[in-house]
Amino acid sequence: MKVLLLCCVLWWVATPLYSQPRKLMVAAASDLKYALDSVITAYQSTHQNVAITATYGSSGKFFEQISNGAPFDMFFSADVAYPEKLETLGKTGQPIQKYGRGRIVIWSKRLDPNTAGMKSLVDKQIKKIAIANPEHAPYGRRAVEAMKQANIYDQVSARLVYGENISQAAQFVTTGAADAGIIALSLALSPAMKPQGKYFLIPETNHQPLEQAVVILKQAAGNPDARTFQEFVLGARAKAILTYFGFSDPK
Repeated sequence: MKVLLLCCVLWWVATPLYSQPRKLMVAAASDLKYALDSVITAYQSTHQNVAITATYGSSGKFFEQISNGAPFDMFFSADVAYPEKLETLGKTGQPIQKYGRGRIVIWSKRLDPNTAGMKSLVDKQIKKIAIANPEHAPYGRRAVEAMKQANIYDQVSARLVYGENISQAAQFVTTGAADAGIIALSLALSPAMKPQGKYFLIPETNHQPLEQAVVILKQAAGNPDARTFQEFVLGARAKAILTYFGFSDPK
């Protein structure tokens, strides 16, 4: 009886440990907020034993954090250059994989930017223009490139307000803190923004491409859950979700 009782106690103590889902910590560019959340939901519908926690921010900030030892398992960057830099530093555990190509748009509640395209930003109604901080956010850099290519940057530079990342820039325009913004198409198509304003899709020829990539980091080099999730992200079901949010196939 004592042996049986001991076995029952040990089983009762151990069972919760084995039933706990395995954790996967993901750092992701803010343009992925709605798209990646949807991908994670789809993945976990068939992988309930894996709990994925996604933290969103600017790719450049995540690069700095990961370089300094931040304990992430995977990094979804808005610019393939950051994972490539991490690879050079020996911080990656698997090959870099491109998962999509992002786009930028002019978004506004105040006017329809399709009427004048890039010239919408010089309209007298537009007092403040939100973009992500170009110092560490790829979408901010592409916004600056697009304005310079359209020869309007000098006219509007004094009106620019900078978000810490592309999600904060989008928040500025949805709350009225800015009259227009250059934001990610993926956010303009989100349920939170789509009904609130109108957007103009900036031609890709106006800026360098936003080739976005994912990489499994060094601490998760042998983690089968990270590899399985990466394979899912690159598969047909996740691709359909990414396409819905405006991401096109990487080149």
